[in-house]
Amino acid sequence: MAIKNPIVEQRADPHIYLHTDGYYYFTASVPAYDRIEIRRALSLETLSTTSEIITAWTKPDNGPYSDLIWAPELHFINDEWFVYFAAAAPNREIKNEAFQHRMYVINNKSENPLEGEWSFVGKVDSGIDAFCLDATVFTHHEKLYYVWAQKHPEIRGNSSLFIAEMATPTTLKSEPVLLSKPEFDWEIRGFWVNEGPSVLKRNGRIFISYSASATDANYCMGLLSAPDDSDLLDVANWSKNPVPVFQTNWEKHIFGPGHNSFTQTKDGKQDLLVYHARNYTEIEGDPLWDPNRHTCIQPFQWNSDGFPVFGEPVLTCCI
Repeated sequence: MAIKNPIVEQRADPHIYLHTDGYYYFTASVPAYDRIEIRRALSLETLSTTSEIITAWTKPDNGPYSDLIWAPELHFINDEWFVYFAAAAPNREIKNEAFQHRMYVINNKSENPLEGEWSFVGKVDSGIDAFCLDATVFTHHEKLYYVWAQKHPEIRGNSSLFIAEMATPTTLKSEPVLLSKPEFDWEIRGFWVNEGPSVLKRNGRIFISYSASATDANYCMGLLSAPDDSDLLDVANWSKNPVPVFQTNWEKHIFGPGHNSFTQTKDGKQDLLVYHARNYTEIEGDPLWDPNRHTCIQPFQWNSDGFPVFGEPVLTCCI
């Protein structure tokens, strides 16, 4: 199957999940940052044209989660659907160099997340009362883990990455553990950022990809890893790649690739990288308000050590 990027235009922070029903489910930030949209399709190439699209939740007119709805992720846990997302108050207050987002969750108990009722559950409290966003979850050895980006008052930068074990899909069981903070040159261009974590379990290891620097052409991806039989809440078990693993392709005019997720072909034989990128660098004003971060997808390979090799962003590919 040939894929031509972008596969969905004007959708940033993309998350694609292949469910057991054979559908690919897609969530992402919409340009207006005002709602959570979910769509599904039986093939990746029809995600842009599918008629199966719903608005699962629309922001209220006021209150602490009534503005800047960012980076929704759809997850299926214990036979229920959850969407994790970041939201802020409409005053758009900047404190300690950051907006005032917190993480929230909505829930649907229907078999099909495009049907039934989505209910607002509330805030996922990280235990750190500061800017946070981009949460993802994963299960390992029958434990549910929460990984997210957080502004910490004692750590320089806009956001760092944390992990915790969850008691339920909406509450934490353990204290937050710092996994990674902006420190390398490629993580601090424009802004000091580690954000957008995504989890991949392969070859006896847990991999966490993440995005770094400002959301322009400097945006790029890093990689953390830990043995899958280790204590994932012990930071000593995690290693960090000292160089970016995916970044701007100037020749192909694919700029600032990042905020990725992972999916697969339906036969499970090919792993796929999902990410957003722009096709130009001349951004007027704040990059946050430029709507043209588009969803792209491409296959990736594995090296002899069992680590992912993402290559470089491409315009067309076969999967």
